Amino acid sequence: QVQLVESGGGLVQTGGSLRLSCAASGRFFGFNAMGWYRQAPGAQRELVAQITIDGNTNYADSVKGRFTISRNNAKNTVYLQMNSLKPEDTAVYYCNAVPFVHRYWGQGTQVTVSS
Repeated sequence: QVQLVESGGGLVQTGGSLRLSCAASGRFFGFNAMGWYRQAPGAQRELVAQITIDGNTNYADSVKGRFTISRNNAKNTVYLQMNSLKPEDTAVYYCNAVPFVHRYWGQGTQVTVSS
C-alpha cells in the first residue's frame, strides 16, 4: 500500500528557511512526477512545486526563486527547500503525485511563518 509521509515543518520567522521531506513507500515513487502542495486556512489546496522522474522542475510564481524541489529516487524521498519564507507561505504542506492521486494524501506538515 502506498504511503506518503511528510516531515520538516515548524514555526519560523519571516526570512527564515525550512526543508521539508516526503518519504514514499512502495514502487509508486519511481514511476511518478512528484509535487509539493499546500493549503492555507480557508483556501484551496495548490500545487507549488513539481519535479519529473528525470528531474525537471516547475514552480508556482509565488514561490519561484525561493523554493527548490528535489528528489532522491534511491531513497524514495522528495524534498522542498524553502528560503526567504513569508507569512503568506503559512500552510499545511503535502506531497503527492502530479497529477495528484486522492487516496495518497498524507497528514501533511504544518509550516507557520511569523511576521
